[in-house]
Amino acid sequence: MVQSINTKSDLVIDGTSHVGMSEYGKIMVGDKGFEFYSDRDTKNYIQIPWKEVDKVVVSIIFKGKWIPRYALKTKKNGMYAFSSKDPKKVLRTIRKYIDPKDIVQSLSFNDVVKRGVKNLFTRKKKNKKK
Repeated sequence: MVQSINTKSDLVIDGTSHVGMSEYGKIMVGDKGFEFYSDRDTKNYIQIPWKEVDKVVVSIIFKGKWIPRYALKTKKNGMYAFSSKDPKKVLRTIRKYIDPKDIVQSLSFNDVVKRGVKNLFTRKKKNKKK
């Protein structure tokens, strides 16, 4: 069995890890970090200490009525995406340990498309100048 990094857990909830193949399990938010444990395989777990978390990126739809997933961006190892039964409860618990300024909203689909089109045209202009 895996040893938890937390000494006290504030919240344990059913969740899904979207790292690689989607994996169902339990999400634990505690005093030392964020943890995910798989239901099927005890060797499949993710432990992220709070000092390693750079930002929490939240996907918001319908002006905050629905939060399908959230991701923890670490300082060294990239993004870890999760979803859970009650994401607002999870994010409120995370807010105790992460500065609320570091909990940010992800780009919407339209923003991603706009950014891609804008980069496409600016790249063509740069290539013509050369």
